Amino acid sequence: MTIEYRNTLPPKDAFFALFESTGWNQEYKLASDALFEAVQRSWYMVGAYDGERLVGFGRILSDGILHALIVEMMVLPEYRGRHIGSTVLKHLVQACREHGVRDVQLFSARGKHGFYKKYGFVERAADAPGMELKD
Repeated sequence: MTIEYRNTLPPKDAFFALFESTGWNQEYKLASDALFEAVQRSWYMVGAYDGERLVGFGRILSDGILHALIVEMMVLPEYRGRHIGSTVLKHLVQACREHGVRDVQLFSARGKHGFYKKYGFVERAADAPGMELKD
């Protein structure tokens, strides 16, 4: 298996299928068109491909100078454990460093903080700045 990493917009249907594989859309309830519009607004993205099949993905929302937020780190379940997520994350962090982005944050799935700690990310302290708007 040779995985190719591309910094291009993935096909809409492939991205939607990958997003659906995470289970996140049970909460978000996004249509493929809305999700694809969101991904088009990314500052930087990396897709992992097995041939032409999108098997992993991650993207960054950023102003390109001060703040960056890594979101939607995803790997198809049958491709997990093959260092695809690690490689995608390394590409994303490298893009931030190359542009001199000072503050790199991460929005991760529940229970995945251990994975990100291996790459230098730390959990925010309970009294750290930052909050989330909930309906």
